[in-house]
Amino acid sequence: MALVREILRQRRRSLTLSRNLTCTEGEFLMVAGAVERVVTAWMSIGLPWGVSKIMREYVESGRVALEEWSHLALGLRFRAAAMGVPFLPALTMLGSDLMAVGGMKTLLDPYTGHTLAAVPALFPDVAILHVHRADRFGNCQIDGYPHMDADIARAAATVLVTTEEIVPEEETRRHPDRTVIPGFLVDALALVPFGSFPHECYGLYEADFEHFADYTGAIDARGARAVEDYLERYVYAPSSYGDYLDLFGGERLARQRELARELTA
Repeated sequence: MALVREILRQRRRSLTLSRNLTCTEGEFLMVAGAVERVVTAWMSIGLPWGVSKIMREYVESGRVALEEWSHLALGLRFRAAAMGVPFLPALTMLGSDLMAVGGMKTLLDPYTGHTLAAVPALFPDVAILHVHRADRFGNCQIDGYPHMDADIARAAATVLVTTEEIVPEEETRRHPDRTVIPGFLVDALALVPFGSFPHECYGLYEADFEHFADYTGAIDARGARAVEDYLERYVYAPSSYGDYLDLFGGERLARQRELARELTA
């Protein structure tokens, strides 16, 4: 979220956003006019709030193009790019209307003669990632579920990383199996504690669901104007990320830390 916030503050335009599970960052970038296309499998803050109302508004009005893939297909697109191959064969999306959305092709399995989906590789220009810890050489460790981050880092031309903590390289060497993203893939690294907030960072702080409830409630009442006001308060007005976190307050951040400890203890 720290990197998304900086992209917004730089007033970037004409971007394509690709993430398999798109959340508030997609809504922010749409309302700010930063993206013209979104490639995803799902866009929502979470099941309690349903599919993003902002996405519906911007896609149905033609202001943003939506390219929908299955969750597995999008993951395989990053995996293919990480492997350096043009596509990977799979069964996902076969028989669905999604086949035509991204122009996915099929091929015959030379062993069985069955039809397979040829999932094309996706090579992002820039990957923005947040990790639990990294050393000064950019070797990154992720606790819990690593999601698709390793494949995305290998697929992208440029990799920008924020981290909760910078540790000595001796610590990285002591537990080399924990390094999900090796430093030679990383182009830039910044120390940003609470860099995912108000979303979660496994084991360190929980997502602030009360904040999301207020945010979605405002969207229910005022639509995209609520997001514009949110961006003004939480993105453009604070001069630094520390000032942004101050809007939540130390007590609230400490509470989210404690909730994360309860979940992982």
